[in-house]
Amino acid sequence: MKLGIVGLPNVGKSTLFNALTNAGAQSANYPFCTIEPNVGVVAVPDSRLDVLAKMYNPELYTPAVIEFVDIAGLVKGASKGEGLGNKFLSHIREVDAIVHVVRCFENSDIIHVDGSINPVRDLETINLELVFSDMEILERRIDAVKKAMKGDKTLASKLALYERVMKALEEGKSARSLEYDEEEREMISEVALLTIKPIIYAANISESDIGSDINENKFYLAVKELADAEKSEVIPVCAEIEAQIAELDDDEKGMFLEDLGITESGLDRLIKASYSLLGLISYLTAGPKEVRAWTITKGTKAPGAAGKIHSDFERGFIRAEIVSFDDLVACGSMNAAKEKGLVRSEGKEYVIQDGDIVLFRFNV
Repeated sequence: MKLGIVGLPNVGKSTLFNALTNAGAQSANYPFCTIEPNVGVVAVPDSRLDVLAKMYNPELYTPAVIEFVDIAGLVKGASKGEGLGNKFLSHIREVDAIVHVVRCFENSDIIHVDGSINPVRDLETINLELVFSDMEILERRIDAVKKAMKGDKTLASKLALYERVMKALEEGKSARSLEYDEEEREMISEVALLTIKPIIYAANISESDIGSDINENKFYLAVKELADAEKSEVIPVCAEIEAQIAELDDDEKGMFLEDLGITESGLDRLIKASYSLLGLISYLTAGPKEVRAWTITKGTKAPGAAGKIHSDFERGFIRAEIVSFDDLVACGSMNAAKEKGLVRSEGKEYVIQDGDIVLFRFNV
C-alpha cells in the first residue's frame, strides 16, 4: 500500500518525507527539487509489539510497514501540464491514498510559491488541479457510455452515477465528498479518479505550536474546517522538529518529547492515521523466534489472514487459536492463557480483529 505526499512547493513535503523514512530525499528552498518520486518504507508504530518483545525476547522483531512516496510540488495549471504537472499527476494516480501537506506557519526566510501564507488557497489550488484532471477523464467515460447505451440500456445507472460525480466536480468538490452505495463504489472505482482517493491533511506547524493549544493557530483551524466538510482528518505536525526527532535513538526521543510537553510525535500519529486510512489493521504473532505484526485489510476472515503468512496456511486452514493482547500479557504466556480458558478456537468465518494474537492450525 502506497501513500503519496503532495503539496505546493516549499510547504515541507520533502522535510516530512525525510523524517518519515530517513531516505535522504533532497530538501531545498526552491520549487521542484524533487523531480522523481522518492519512495520510503516506514514501520507502523505499535506499542503492543514492544511489550511482546519484552515477554519473548525474540530473534526477530518485525513491525507492519507502509510505503510513502514523495511527489514533487504541484502548481496552478498542473492539469494542463504546468510545472511538469502531467508527470506529477501520473505519480499521484499510482498511490492508494494521499497525504496533503499544507503550510500553517509564517517564516520570511522560506519562500512561498504564491508569496503569502494562505492554507485554504493552497489546498484549493491543488484540489482544483486534481478536480480538473478528473473532469477530463470522466468526460471521456461519459461519452463512451452514451455511445455504448445505444445497444445496452443497462448502462443507465452507470451514466447516472458518472453525471452525478461530474456535477460535483464542476462545483469544485472532490469525488470523495459524495456518498456511494456498494454498487456505485465498485462502478466509480473503475474510473481511477484522483479526488476519490482517501486523504489526510498534514498541517505543517511551527516549533512554537508544539505543546501549545493548536486551536490558537488560525491556519490550522482553516484547514480543519475544510477537512471536516469532506470528513477527512487533519494531523498537525512540525516537519522541522520531526526531522530532528528522527535522528535520535529511542531513549533520546523519549526525553526530547517530554521536553516538548508531548507523549507522541506528530509523525507517529500521521503513520498510524495513514495505516487506518488505507483500511488496514494488524494481527500479531508472538514467540521466541519472532514477534510480528501482519498487515491485513479490515474485514479479512481467518483463512485469508493465514494466507498472509503462507499460502499453505490458507489452503489447509483448520482453525485459528486466538487470545487478546491484554489476556496474554496478564497471563505471561500462551499456555498459561489456555489453562485459564482465555484462548478461543475460531473457524473459517471468524473476522480477524486488530491486535488479535493468533496461532493458526493447518494441514496440507
